[in-house]
Amino acid sequence: MDEETAPEKAGYRRSAGSARGEVRRRELLERVTDEVGVNGLVDFSLRRAARAAGTTHKVLLYYFDGPEDLLTQAVLQLRERRIDRSLTAAGLASPTLSGRVLAIWPVLVGEESWVLDQAIGLAMYDPGRYAELARTASTRYLPALISLCPPQWGDERKCEVSEFVLATLRGFLVEWRTSGDGPGIEAGLAALGRALDHEEATV
Repeated sequence: MDEETAPEKAGYRRSAGSARGEVRRRELLERVTDEVGVNGLVDFSLRRAARAAGTTHKVLLYYFDGPEDLLTQAVLQLRERRIDRSLTAAGLASPTLSGRVLAIWPVLVGEESWVLDQAIGLAMYDPGRYAELARTASTRYLPALISLCPPQWGDERKCEVSEFVLATLRGFLVEWRTSGDGPGIEAGLAALGRALDHEEATV
C-alpha cells in the first residue's frame, strides 16, 4: 500500500513511524513550514498545505493527525528556526549577558516574526484547539535564555533572570506589533540592558 492510497486513520499509519517514513514526514513538514512562514496562518488548510508540499491532503493525513497537528508542527518548526538564529546572534555579541540578550531583539522582530505572533493570537482566541502553540513557547524559549546566563550562576538564579527577560521581551513584542513605538521600545531595551548589567555585577 503506498502513501497516496493509505487509509487516513491514525491506527493504519504505522509506516509513518519508520526511518524512511520519518524522513518523508520531515521533508513534507519543511515544505509546509516554508509556506506558512510566507503566507501566515489565516485560511490555513490541508489542501493549501498539500499544494505547498507538492502532494495531496490524503498524504498529509498519512503523516499528521489532521490540520491542527500539521499547523502546530509547522509553527514549532518556525519557532525552532527563530531560536537557532537568536542563539547565533547572541553568540556573536559581546561577552556580557546584556549584550547577548539585546542581540536577540533584531531576530525576534525579523524574519517570520509576524507568523509567530499570529500563532500566539490564535492560541488565545481558540485555546481549545490551539493551546499547544502558546504552551510550548516558554518551554522552547526559556532553555535558550538560560543558556545565555553566566555559567557560574546557580540554576535558580539563571531561571529567575531568564523568566524576567522572557516576560520583558514578550511585552516589547506586543508593543512593537500593536503600536510600533520604536523609540519607546528602544528606551525599554536600554533599561533592560542596564538591569542585566546590574544583575551580572551582583555577586
